[in-house]
Amino acid sequence: MRLLYPFLATGLLCAQTQRFARDVYPFLVKAGCSDCHSSHGVSSTTRLVFPDSSAAPEEIEAFGDSLRTLVNTARPEESPLWLKPTNRRKHAGGERIKQGSEQETAWRAWIGHLAASKPMIAAMRTAEAPRPRKQQPVLRRLTHAQFDNTVRDLVGDATFPSKQFPQEDFIDGFKNQYQGQSVSPLLAESYGAAAERVAANAKVKDTGPGFVREFGKKAFRRPLTPEEEKRYASLYAAGGVKLAMEGMLQSPGFLFWLESTPKPADRKYARASRLSYVLWDTMPDAALTAAAEKGELETPEGFERAARRLLADDRAKPAASEFVSQWMRLESVVAMVKERRAFPNFTRELALAMTEETRRLASDLIWNGRNFMDLYTADYTFLNTDLATLYNLPAPSDEFAMVKFPADSERGGILGHAAFLALTAKPAETSITARGLFVRENFLCQVVPQPPPGVSTNLPAQSQEKPRTSRELLEVHLSNPACASCHTLIDPIGYGLEKFDGVGARREQARVEIPSFNRKVNAKSVMLPIDNSGWVTGIDESQFSAPRQLGKILAGSPRCQECVVRQYFRYAMGRHETIADRPALERIDADFRRSGFRFQEMMVSLVKWTEFPPQGASR
Repeated sequence: MRLLYPFLATGLLCAQTQRFARDVYPFLVKAGCSDCHSSHGVSSTTRLVFPDSSAAPEEIEAFGDSLRTLVNTARPEESPLWLKPTNRRKHAGGERIKQGSEQETAWRAWIGHLAASKPMIAAMRTAEAPRPRKQQPVLRRLTHAQFDNTVRDLVGDATFPSKQFPQEDFIDGFKNQYQGQSVSPLLAESYGAAAERVAANAKVKDTGPGFVREFGKKAFRRPLTPEEEKRYASLYAAGGVKLAMEGMLQSPGFLFWLESTPKPADRKYARASRLSYVLWDTMPDAALTAAAEKGELETPEGFERAARRLLADDRAKPAASEFVSQWMRLESVVAMVKERRAFPNFTRELALAMTEETRRLASDLIWNGRNFMDLYTADYTFLNTDLATLYNLPAPSDEFAMVKFPADSERGGILGHAAFLALTAKPAETSITARGLFVRENFLCQVVPQPPPGVSTNLPAQSQEKPRTSRELLEVHLSNPACASCHTLIDPIGYGLEKFDGVGARREQARVEIPSFNRKVNAKSVMLPIDNSGWVTGIDESQFSAPRQLGKILAGSPRCQECVVRQYFRYAMGRHETIADRPALERIDADFRRSGFRFQEMMVSLVKWTEFPPQGASR
């Protein structure tokens, strides 16, 4: 009872006065517990998962009560909830609640309260259930690609007007997220100039004063309101087709597409736009608009039929390719800079070939109905002469022909692609940490917290007497408790990829450049052996030493399989998933697995179950 008493006594005393949301939760968040133990964190598969940041106070209180499952009610001092955050038991995150602090006292009181009281079943159920949300209109701005595709299909303009627009920013991994879709003054000016050029060159039939109604319905993807019709009719009267068109092409009705709306009259058109812009990256065609007007999109079955028709059209292929390009950061591959002395064979043409290899593998898996998890394990790829030279393979018969890797090759799937290996490297050398971070965030959908404030990220300098590999230098991360909690999650992944250099070529030794700050001693370059034994912390039996082996580990991981769905969800929906999306995501995950991981089936499932959420979900 010596250790037990402080828990129970403090808990009983504080049960009536302490509130979890007010007195405990804030310091847990400040300590960084929720960074890892969140739905997107690296510890999301454990029993402790914090609610989303948008959670209401009552949900936080319910979460606090649900922590009882991690408390040993007979011996609270042996509870993992007590031992791990205080680092009394080895904890990957280190000491998050300082021993002897006021926070530790408050934490002990809460654990004592949980050990001594009965569970609030109703509150726990409240925490588990998604909160119903009142449906609000959702507008999404056309991405630059969608703008180009829409004016092409609307008026036949194939000049790619968006080339003159300011660049789009990546937010949370993609360029189409809600929070990045404001219209800056510079973008508004660009829209005006583009509308003027497109209208001046458009070849459309002037059908007279009926023109405004007909063209407006196509441009806005819905019928014009009486006010809109009057406004653009006055422009038509003043300047004809060109002026009316110019006005429409820079209006919100054209620049934003309606994803959802509570207005029954517009809902059918919103459904058509959402389906078209998700699967085609362009406006609905006449057949989809007609299906919407006939009510054929009002049921999950009708919506699915329309989705499958769109996927059978060639316009679906560049839209899916754009998702892959953003997910894999292929634009950054083309823009990256490599140090000429370290990588004299690196050129822009080689970088373009790298991106084409990844696009072709993904396209082959998606459109030929293959298992999409082969993205990580494929024993074949698509090479041109330059890439074949880089990979030390015979030149293909045709440029970007399918090529099988040799049986003893260590390459497999995108983890062996030069695009991934070069992108996650520095200009003159590899980056163990960057490679591990990319795998965690892009392939496992786990957010690794930023370094704590004030922590030095500098590595020890090389010495002339004892040169060290990058792996040996990085061991300082594992010896520093402030760094180890995160670097044990990412660095071991990068270790296993070290036999591939900064442009993706295979190597047996690492070249280490040792500078000299003494005029009497020359700088030198030495070759050191590579220890490429790696593992994935959190996945059992995950030791590997090559991309092909890591690919098999990822492809067999439920977390990686679910991450494919979540990445496409974020791209398609323009936002991160929330607790309210959980039922729909569980249904999509199940459909994806049941299909044998066919990407097209996942696309159909996603648009269907996000439009018609299964029971327990909210739109």
